[in-house]
Amino acid sequence: MTNDKADFTQGNILKKLVAFMMPVLGALILQAAYGAVDLLVVGRFGSTSGLSAVSTGSQILNLVTFVVIQFAMGITVLIARYLGEKRPEQIGSVIGGAAIVFTMISVVLFIVMVGFAHPISVLMQAPEEAVALTASYVRICGSGIFFIVAYTISKKGVLYMSQSVNVNFKLDADVKKSMEQVCSELGLSMSAAFTIFAKKVGREKRIPFEVSVDPFYSDSNIRYLENIVRDIKDGKAHFAEHDLIEED
Repeated sequence: MTNDKADFTQGNILKKLVAFMMPVLGALILQAAYGAVDLLVVGRFGSTSGLSAVSTGSQILNLVTFVVIQFAMGITVLIARYLGEKRPEQIGSVIGGAAIVFTMISVVLFIVMVGFAHPISVLMQAPEEAVALTASYVRICGSGIFFIVAYTISKKGVLYMSQSVNVNFKLDADVKKSMEQVCSELGLSMSAAFTIFAKKVGREKRIPFEVSVDPFYSDSNIRYLENIVRDIKDGKAHFAEHDLIEED
């Protein structure tokens, strides 16, 4: 079910876009500040070779991060597409598939940055006296590449999570099986079917079909039975014998 306050497909988009943009912009600024903070610390407590190592290593990390972000943009496109098509049930599989792909990418980047840190430092033309420190910095960044990639992927899931909530309820196994069969014939998932039902209830402010109960439990019949019970207790009830009624 969608959250109207965060639904970019309805209402005034600009206000929602600005509210959504600010935390993303802040995250990008913090991400770009990684190297600047390292330079600040090393410049205060380290050496000239250390500054050179951090400066060169930061460029390598920024390149890796940039490539990962560009790959992750494809996830954003698919999420936006499914949200626009009102098929949020498809987003879970997109995020799950992306998690597998980016786990593989993280493993490759880890091996390259940790195992080939020295050749990469030489390739980046780090000063000879700073090559060893540059390689160490690249190895440290490579060791944390899993967290960097996980953070990048998690940002793509925020849009989906901010627009939907989970609703859990129990169904009898037979009812669930029957509904799944009908939904399959209609080309719908159960999630999509329940979403359609919820939206119709919200629009019409009523259950969109007739709901009735057993007349035995109606208020008038309950009152009638209570009166009979009261008459029996007060001795006012009159009983008469009659033949048994047999059903065919």
